[in-house]
Amino acid sequence: EVQLVESGGGLVQAGGSLTLSCQVSGITFDYYAIGWFRQAPGKEREGVSCITPDDGTTDYLDSVKGRFTISSDNAKNTVYLQMKSLKPGDTAIYFCGAIYGVHVPVLDPRPYLYWGQGTQVTVSS
Repeated sequence: EVQLVESGGGLVQAGGSLTLSCQVSGITFDYYAIGWFRQAPGKEREGVSCITPDDGTTDYLDSVKGRFTISSDNAKNTVYLQMKSLKPGDTAIYFCGAIYGVHVPVLDPRPYLYWGQGTQVTVSS
C-alpha cells in the first residue's frame, strides 16, 4: 500500500520559515517523482515544487523560486520542502504526491496517482 504522510505545517508570520516533510512508503523511491502542491480555498491545486529522487533534479513554481527548496533523503524515503520568506499568499493546504515512471519533475497535479492527506500552512500578515 502506497502511503504519503505530510507533516510540518503550522501558523507563521510573514517573513518566517517552515519545513514540510513527506514520508513515503510502499514504493521504490527511485522510480518516482515526488511533488509538493498546494490548494487555497476556492482555488485549484497547483504544483509548488517537484524532485526526481534518483538524480535530484528539481523544478519550482515561479513565485516560490529563491524562497522554497525541495530535497530528498532517499535512505529515509522522505522529501522535504524548506520554505523561507513566507508570504500571506503562500497560505494553503500543502500536499505531497507521487508519480511513477517519470525522470523529470512534473508540476501538473493531474497525472499524480498517490497523495497525502495534506498539512495546513497559514501565513499571517
